[in-house]
Amino acid sequence: MARITGIDLPANKRIEAALPYIYGIGSVLAKKIITNCKIDANKKTKDLSEEEINKLQREIENYNVEGDLKREIQNNIKRLQEIGSYRGLRHTKGLPVRGQRTRVNSRTKRGKRVTIGTVRKDVVTKMGSVATDKKQQSSKQ
Repeated sequence: MARITGIDLPANKRIEAALPYIYGIGSVLAKKIITNCKIDANKKTKDLSEEEINKLQREIENYNVEGDLKREIQNNIKRLQEIGSYRGLRHTKGLPVRGQRTRVNSRTKRGKRVTIGTVRKDVVTKMGSVATDKKQQSSKQ
């Protein structure tokens, strides 16, 4: 199992499929990194030599990945909130930022549905009869 930028890459996968396990590297960037390092894309991660792992490490250091990328994204969101932009307000309220409708959708952003319904008639009559029984009992005492 190769360890690159603090992430353990799966040993039995091809290096092209294993690199996207690193946050900030997708399949396109993985192909680009592999071609720049002149490594066979079909080679398994466990078959990489130390020299090839070091090449990959040096190439990946040129990109913003993992903690640095997450920190940059958080700082961008914080900046939007501080300047009071519309996008910043949407982030603060926990609503969709990119103009999606919120009347019927946006469940992912808003969370699980909370139902606010009306009370059924039979429940109301039971509640009413219980309330009148309590009034009668209190008046007898």
